[in-house]
This record gives sequence, structure tokens and C-alpha cells, in this order.
Amino acid sequence: MAIMTSSPTLTFNDGNTIPQLGYGVWQVEDDVAEKVVRQAFDAGFRHIDTAKIYGNEAGVGRAIASSGLSAEEIFITTKLWNADQGYESTLEAFEKSLDRLGLESLDLYLIHWQQPKQEKYVDTWKALIELKKRGRVKSIGVSNFTKEGLQHIIDETGVVPAINQVELHPFFNQADLREFNASKGILTQAWSPLGQGGELLESATIAEIAAKHQATPAQVVIAWHLAIGNVVIPKSVTESRIQENFAALNVTLDATDVEAINSLDRGAEGRIGPDPAVSDFA
Repeated sequence: MAIMTSSPTLTFNDGNTIPQLGYGVWQVEDDVAEKVVRQAFDAGFRHIDTAKIYGNEAGVGRAIASSGLSAEEIFITTKLWNADQGYESTLEAFEKSLDRLGLESLDLYLIHWQQPKQEKYVDTWKALIELKKRGRVKSIGVSNFTKEGLQHIIDETGVVPAINQVELHPFFNQADLREFNASKGILTQAWSPLGQGGELLESATIAEIAAKHQATPAQVVIAWHLAIGNVVIPKSVTESRIQENFAALNVTLDATDVEAINSLDRGAEGRIGPDPAVSDFA
């Protein structure tokens, strides 16, 4: 079997593409981000996912600048923070993120949380539509949106998000939301794809499948995400694990493996983070 040296891509509803396997930098300090993003580039990653609230856009920007890679070779996502929601404030926050990243334009910009109680996400979505019209960003999407929130912005603007990035892992596999996203032509992206605290990676089911494929538990879970069509952004600050995560591209699960991992779902009890339907924080 040929060794995969680049991620497969998925196509957005706007015709642009995204590498299906990316590298996330949540909870990575800015002064560490430059080093680990460079390590991710060296491992083969070309898709980097950051956000204003992570406080490391500048570090990601330094890694891009020193990488020797062209803008055409990489895919960069960042996200608008909750306190910046609203039409004009979104336009301003976007330019500041771009400055920190050191980029002329962006591949993907997301509304980080729906924040339903704020009642600003429709105006915020209209600002993202404007940024795309201006050519400042190639594709626009959302993060942590419910089916109802997605339908609302589509009804209000006629513009369907390219992607919805949500908490998603085998203990909380969001099958219903994934089905809804797909019905609208929206890709699903998984954050916290490996769960939290090690419980998932220590599961007997995952361990058995890992042994079968001579892979690590993390590689098996990443391979599951790829198999069910998710865009996935595992995060590590350990170089060997960054390399290991990228090598998950070479793990191919069969239908029995996928079904066994699907059966680990705990529904709402498996959720780690806030519920987007009620979350309200700045």
C-alpha cells in the first residue's frame, strides 16, 4: 500500500476544497504555536485551525512566514470570537485576525459560537457574506451551530455555510446533526476529535481495532472521522504525536470497525463542552 503524504480534500458547497485532516491549536500558547505549527508542516499537515480567542494567531502567522510554503500550499482557518459579533465589529475583528496571521486573505472564516441569547449571529453571518464578496476570505462557515441556528441564517440570507465545526468524537458522534449538515450541503468538522482525558483512547473497542490494524488508538479514532466524512483537526504539542496523527491517513477501517466505533456513542451524556443551544459567554 502506498504511503499517503498529503491529506485528501473535501469540496465545499462553494466549490473550494479543504484538506480533510488538519492541525488544531486550541490551548497552545502563542510562543509555542510557531514551533508546533512548523512541526505540523514538517509532518505533512497543510491545514491549520486557529481562532482569535486562542491567542495564538500571531504565532501561527510566524510559522507560516518561516515555513517557506506559499499561500496556495496551505489552508488557514480562524474564527470570530463571541464578543466581536455584530456586522461592523465582525468586519473589524476579521482584519485584525488577518493582520496577526500576516495574511492578505483567508481560506476559511467561522463564527465561533452561535450565542443565541446574543441575537447577533444573523448580522454576523451577513458580515461574513460581505467579506467573501470582497474577496477577503474564500469560504465562510460556522462553529458550534445547532440545526435551528443553521436553518435561521440560511432562511435570512439564502447563503448556506460551507462547514459547521462542532464537538464530535465516538462518545458524542452527533449523527443527527451530521445528517442535517449533509442534507444542506454543509461539511461537518470535528473539534475534540479524540475526546478528553484519555477515556476514549483507553476503550477496549478502540484498543482491539488498533491491534487489528497495528495502529495507535489515536490513529484509529482519526481514521474513523475520515471514514465517516468528517473534517478533523487533532491537536498535540508533542512532535512524535503530531507525526503519528498525520500517519492516521494510512489506517483504513472496514465497515465492521466503523460500526463498532459508532456503537460507542453516548448521546448527550457524551458531550464534553458547552451546549451551543444555550451557551452564552463572551
